[in-house]
Amino acid sequence: MARSGTLISDTQNVQLIDLINKGIAYAIIVAGFLSVVFIFIGGISFILSGGQEDKIKQAVSTIRYAIIGLIVTILAVIIVNALGNIIGISTTEYISFSEIVRIIQDISDSIRSSGGGSGGQTLR
Repeated sequence: MARSGTLISDTQNVQLIDLINKGIAYAIIVAGFLSVVFIFIGGISFILSGGQEDKIKQAVSTIRYAIIGLIVTILAVIIVNALGNIIGISTTEYISFSEIVRIIQDISDSIRSSGGGSGGQTLR
């Protein structure tokens, strides 16, 4: 009985780790996508500012904060791992950067394979 209880606990632990890693991977993807969108919006606002200083400042701020947000998102995973190592908590059991990168690659591969119109076939 104790053996099967350990197995269930280990299985739940692995599922929790996968859930945390997938959550972080999705958060990084969403943050990256939103950063690109806000950089695009800032660029359009900059172009359409018509030389008005207040609109130019607002557009530059939008671009700046989008880039800062993306950097903070990526650094958050690295900082959590570093602080965990300093404190003595093994965060690599819960947050594996290589696993997050693998999940992001799997997600992008599935998006590329499911979308895209003609699917890479040439038209005659």
